[in-house]
Amino acid sequence: MDMALKQKLSKLPASPGVYFHKNAAGEVIYVGKAAVLKNRVRQYFQKSKKDAKTEALVREIADTDWIVVDTEMDALFLESEMIKRYMPKWNILLRDDKTVSYVKITMNEEVPYLSFTRTPVDDKATYIGPFYGKLAVDKAVRLLRRIFPYYNKPYTGHKTLDTDLNLTPGIEVGKTTPKEYKHNLKNLIRYLEGDREKLLIDLKKTMKTEAAAGNYEKAAKARDQLMGLEELKKKIVFSDKEFLDISSDQALKQLQELLKLDKPPRRIEGYDISHQSGENTVGSMVVFINGASARNEYRKFKVRTSKSDDLKSMKEVITRRLKHQEWDFPDLIILDGGITQVNAILPIVEPFGIPVIGRDKSGDHSHNAPVKLVIPESQGKMSFLNLPDSSHIARLIARIDEEAHRFAITYHSLLKRKSMLK
Repeated sequence: MDMALKQKLSKLPASPGVYFHKNAAGEVIYVGKAAVLKNRVRQYFQKSKKDAKTEALVREIADTDWIVVDTEMDALFLESEMIKRYMPKWNILLRDDKTVSYVKITMNEEVPYLSFTRTPVDDKATYIGPFYGKLAVDKAVRLLRRIFPYYNKPYTGHKTLDTDLNLTPGIEVGKTTPKEYKHNLKNLIRYLEGDREKLLIDLKKTMKTEAAAGNYEKAAKARDQLMGLEELKKKIVFSDKEFLDISSDQALKQLQELLKLDKPPRRIEGYDISHQSGENTVGSMVVFINGASARNEYRKFKVRTSKSDDLKSMKEVITRRLKHQEWDFPDLIILDGGITQVNAILPIVEPFGIPVIGRDKSGDHSHNAPVKLVIPESQGKMSFLNLPDSSHIARLIARIDEEAHRFAITYHSLLKRKSMLK
């Protein structure tokens, strides 16, 4: 280990967080989580016996960065997102598939239930993950069950011990309805996907609104959930602070500097258009908050005015989105397209003060496609920036673009199946 890295590691905090091992070229080669960063990261460089793969990883480490978070569970969620962003080669080489798990919630059923799986399938259920470390996720989900009760097996309608322990919503004894249960599950999903700060705000609003309307039972339920979440953070998980310190996210810091923004872009929206020969044209809007995907904020649009003109479709989607002022406005918009698309959207977003850039990839949506940015300058000029695949900005934008494309294709395929059944 060289002296520069040794000196850097001496500054590791005794806090939970996510760490990034890099090679000599600056490429992120491994992402990991830690309850105590100082202890976990230093273990790599101690002389204790390691398996052959870990030894090979350590020989390749030239630098290490980290992000400090509030709790071990925050680190778990952030690790999952960063692995999806950077796709580090050593996470794949070292991974034991048995440790990777998804939370599965059968939201497509009238009475959903929650379970864990290692292999998501296309069965219309909601999957959250992957998570690298099932024990921590399992513990968190069990604690959350006391706040957002759920079934952990297919619904039978029979009363069980879990009913008496208030771990189920109690549909079987008339305590609630399937509709109210699904609403509760949506809040649980928001929580698991990292939308904790906004969820706390929404619960406070619900509590006040329902109380003012005289719906005291609903107000009390929101109050109990709010208190439960506040209490929960003392045990293992979430705080009502920001999900993470975004000033530590290198991609967001570099985007701020590149685009000359006042602060790192907290909310980024990515857009894509999908159709087949002008049929079932759709637009997708994906949202990343503090650098992590916020799936509960995703929106889809069935294009009305144009069938095969992607430019007109994009203009329609952005115009319709900006009419929804009840949705938080973005700090940055990223378009699937080049100079033509950016020029077309600029007049629509400029009155709102929202910066917009394009990713020109000439139809290549693969994870490793080159990242070429189109950036508006003053007086109608455009600049172009080719980013190396290993750069932080490139990995974030590739991840956002991949999600926007996936979400658009999924909705297009759904409409196509529906039209074939008519």
